[in-house]
Order: sequence, then C-alpha cells, then structure tokens
Amino acid sequence: MIRLRHRTDFLRAQRGRRVVKPSVTLETIATPADYAAAGAARIGFTATRKIGGAVERNRAKRRLRAAAAQLLPLYGREGSDYVLVARAATLTAPFAQILDDMTAALKSVRAAKTESRS
Repeated sequence: MIRLRHRTDFLRAQRGRRVVKPSVTLETIATPADYAAAGAARIGFTATRKIGGAVERNRAKRRLRAAAAQLLPLYGREGSDYVLVARAATLTAPFAQILDDMTAALKSVRAAKTESRS
C-alpha cells in the first residue's frame, strides 16, 4: 500500500465514488497516470474534528489502518486511490463491524467498476 499524503489527492478522491457505511466512509477514484505504481493501490486516512479531539481522531485512524491492512490486499484494485474517512461509530464499533463495513464498501466499489467497464 502506498499512502496518500497530499491534500490534493484527498480532494481529488472526494470527486470520485463514495460509499457510506455506519463505521466508515470510502471514497475512491482512479490513480493519475503520473503516480500509478505497478500492482499498487494508494490509500489515505482521515478523521474530522466531529469525531473528537486528537486522541480520538488518532485512535479512529489507527483502527482504519489496521482494517485496511487486512482487507485492501484482498479487495483493493491496483490503479485506484482510496480514502477512508472515520465516522463516529469508528471509535465505538467492534473491530469485526469495521471489517464488515469496509469489506462491503470495497466490494461495492469493485462491483461498480466492473459494471462501468462492461
């Protein structure tokens, strides 16, 4: 996984496809040709102040990073940028729920991309 670190990448992902689940929001868009690496997807994590203070935001992002490390190799698509946005439930939901929500979101995006290519 290659990490998204620049604000412009996060803003570009907002213009792509968005899937909202109770514990996570997934935004995705194709990686620009200039930044595409063979066999890699790029991913970024964010949490707004609505989640809470710095401690809560960091905890939410840690939980998202752990889930993404497990699921992105299975359901992610190379040549795609993913941004995972923490929601209020990210802090309180059992980790299994976060995994389920993220899996459903990734599968939904993958199915939509397959349909659009047909």
